[in-house]
Amino acid sequence: MKLSVLDQGIIAKGETAEQALAQTVALAKAVDELGYHRIWYSEHHSSRGLASTAPEIVVAHIASVTKNIRVGTGGVMLMHYAPYKVAEVFNTLATLHPHRIDLGIGRAPGGDYGAMLALSQGKRPELDNIYEKIEETLQYMNQKHPNTQAFAGPIASSLPETWLLGSSGNSARQAAELGMGYSYAHFIGGQLETTIFEQYRHHFTPSYFMEKPQMNVGYATITADSKEEAEFEAASLDLMFLNIEKGISGPLVSPEEALSRSYSEMDKMRIEANRRRMIVGTTKEVAETLRQNEQKYGIQEAMIVAIHYSRTSRLKTYQSLAKEFGLLS
Repeated sequence: MKLSVLDQGIIAKGETAEQALAQTVALAKAVDELGYHRIWYSEHHSSRGLASTAPEIVVAHIASVTKNIRVGTGGVMLMHYAPYKVAEVFNTLATLHPHRIDLGIGRAPGGDYGAMLALSQGKRPELDNIYEKIEETLQYMNQKHPNTQAFAGPIASSLPETWLLGSSGNSARQAAELGMGYSYAHFIGGQLETTIFEQYRHHFTPSYFMEKPQMNVGYATITADSKEEAEFEAASLDLMFLNIEKGISGPLVSPEEALSRSYSEMDKMRIEANRRRMIVGTTKEVAETLRQNEQKYGIQEAMIVAIHYSRTSRLKTYQSLAKEFGLLS
């Protein structure tokens, strides 16, 4: 199984955005050395707890300080942008870093309504034409757009891999028909269904961007030496997910602070329900779940989202999984 990384630029309590992004760079270098396949950066707006607001900028920097790992977006929220400009940006990245760039596209706004209005300069956001914009972006990148008065340069010798992100399965067929990879966010949807991936495989049409169907699944993963320690570390993520549901933006707090909070019965029910979005346990327990999903759903790439308050324990998750799956062997 291939292992990859999704980094959201988590800002821990007591940490500055500069420190969080410095940790992003350090993590990328570490997982590159560990043998991870790709690393993606998310796009979130108007958040005090996430530093990843401009993933294409982060991609450019990370690709320049790593050697082998693929680098991309998970994803660009295309509803906010002109396809022509996105095509130019990623053709430039692919020219600078051949065979290493991924364009992952998301259909969500990546922020609250205030952020949406700011990104659309106060105009009504475009919500209904996302698949047309995706197709137009691909056409510009591949010099196939019917607009003959403009081309999206530079013309890259190797096009980026293109991926469509989803959390409900509704976009699997569209990804297939466009010849894109499909990335399912288990850490959002919380449930895997065989029909999602079967539909993608069945309808896949080869494209200039991808010859064969490719799928990965993003997992919120907490590992530790013992199940008890992993449960303790997961308390920070439990509270983070709960706050996101309540529309509360803020830095990631320590497990001690999360466990000291007073929770209502409804809060406790939501925390328990959100555990289906997480994989928590020892390295071997987590690896066993990933392998079972690989066999059941045919998913050969796991994208690990390790959200720990402790940077040391976060890196340890990536190190232990790399060793368990023999990435460097």
